This record gives sequence, structure tokens and C-alpha cells, in this order.
Amino acid sequence: MVKSLLHQIRERCAQVADRARFVRIRGERIPEYSASLLMEEAGPAELDPAYHYVGQGPATLAFILTLDAVNFGSGYFPGLRKRRGLSGYFTVASSLNDYFCEFGPFSPDQLAELSAENCSTLFGQERKNETAFELMGLFASALNDLGRLLIERFEGSFVRLVESAEQSAEKLVQILAAMPFYRDVQHYGDLEVPFYKRAQLTAADLALAFGHEGPGRFEDLDRLTIFADNLVPHVLRTDGLIEYDAHLSDRIARGELIASGSLEEIEIRASAVTVVERIREEITRRGGSVTSMELDYRFWNRGQGASYKARPRHRCRCVFY
Repeated sequence: MVKSLLHQIRERCAQVADRARFVRIRGERIPEYSASLLMEEAGPAELDPAYHYVGQGPATLAFILTLDAVNFGSGYFPGLRKRRGLSGYFTVASSLNDYFCEFGPFSPDQLAELSAENCSTLFGQERKNETAFELMGLFASALNDLGRLLIERFEGSFVRLVESAEQSAEKLVQILAAMPFYRDVQHYGDLEVPFYKRAQLTAADLALAFGHEGPGRFEDLDRLTIFADNLVPHVLRTDGLIEYDAHLSDRIARGELIASGSLEEIEIRASAVTVVERIREEITRRGGSVTSMELDYRFWNRGQGASYKARPRHRCRCVFY
């Protein structure tokens, strides 16, 4: 029997966590931690309309697909010119929101032709900033890929792309993985380890944007894993659920970049996926009900707090997160 893609993500991440040399899961802390989460009142997950183009029907759908196409680059964010008081992500989201408010969605033809210079203007970056301009080049490539995919496979229609997933988040992941920057799969020894962070997140964001109806209705949304990046593992580490060996900890504290696809980077992401699965299972065992997606949003929002921002997290320059 062929295992589903989302099952493979869980299975392979658990196998990496079992073999890990640089990251250790503190399993003894999971029951108490899960119990504390049950006691917390979790607010509803939502997309803040101050930064996201919501409530605009098909234009909102286009916004989500466009934003998630460039929802990466956290390893570049320390060098990004950010909007006052905003993080790298919210700088990108609010810049795109402003464009949509003034001009509406990009057409697929426009997306297919965007340059690094265009993206620098769109996202408020200076071309002489080499770090930011490198990221803008990657953003342009990602948006070019989206434009071409829409033109070549979906008659230039954002709506048709989502409809072709037939209300399956997993199928949407597979559709998006036709674009190179969405092929979030790494190799760990003899294991092929899929994460598909941004592809999964796209389904989740559509669900939030449309209240789980219409383009946001996915029958298998509860099967998504967390969206393995560098913030959720950081929250889990700060909260004492995972720990890194001394050398890796020192590298992160110094702000040293962790290479994409390195053993350390794969172990960090895979361990985070596995810990959250175990937390979800423990909450269920205690009579609660929560999905990995919901836990991801809770941890991501928790990571915006000052105590989490005060401690360095791992930085990786890649197109996956």
C-alpha cells in the first residue's frame, strides 16, 4: 500500500529524530507541557487584515498564492530593510498587501516577467544591499515560476489552480511541488525526507482566509504537519522540548548560518515535526482535540514574544522557509 505524502513526512521525520546526533527530543517533558497547553486559552488562528489582503474573493486567493510563493528567506531577514516595528515576514506581507490594495493582483504574465529590481521596489529594498538583493532575485524566480505554472497548466487562473486540488490539501501540495522552490525534500543518509513547509502552509492560509469554505475548504486539513521552519523549533527549544549539542548551540548563538540540507538543519526541522506530533497525541490522550496546524499557529505566535526574540534561533538561507 502506497503511503500518503503527509504520512511520509511524519514517518521520515520520526526516523530522523530517532537517528539524530545533534538534536535531542526531551520526551520526558512532553506530558507536562501538553497538559499546560490544554490549560491555555488559545485564540482563533487568523490572518491579520492589517497585513493580508483578505475579504476580496478571488483577489484574496491570488494574494495568498502570491505571498506564499515568496514566504521564505528568514536567513536573509537580519539584512533586510524592515518596515518600522515589523519583522521580515510582516514587511514582505504588508508590502504585498499595499500593492494589492492599490493595483489589485498581478496577472500571471506579470508574475512571469518580474525581475529582482521589480521585487526590490515592491518590497522596499535597496539594490546596493547585497543580502537583500540576493533575496529579491530569489523572490523574482519564485514569482516567475508561479506565473508560468498558472499560464501553462491552469489557463492563467489562480482559482483553477486551487480548484484542481479538489478540496485536498495533499493534492494542493503535490500541485505546488511542480515549482522548484516548493520541492522541500532533503536527504539524510539513506532517507529521503520531505517537509513541504510552504506548500502545506498555502493550504492552511487559504483555509484561514476563506473560513474553511470555498477555496479554503480542504477535507484533509487535519492531516497537515507543522510548517517546519526556524521559528517553531526555536520555540520548542526555548520551552525545553528539544535541545541541541554544545557545538550547534554555540554556532547558533554566534549567528553562524546553518547550511540548508546539512545534517544539523534536517535534524532541527524533523525533530520539531516529531515533537509536535507527540504533543498532539498527548493532548488527544488527555481528552483534548487539536491539529498539528493549530499547534503550529500557536507556537508561531508565541515566537513573536520578546523572550523568544531575545534568544538567537538558527538561520538558514534557503527557499523553503
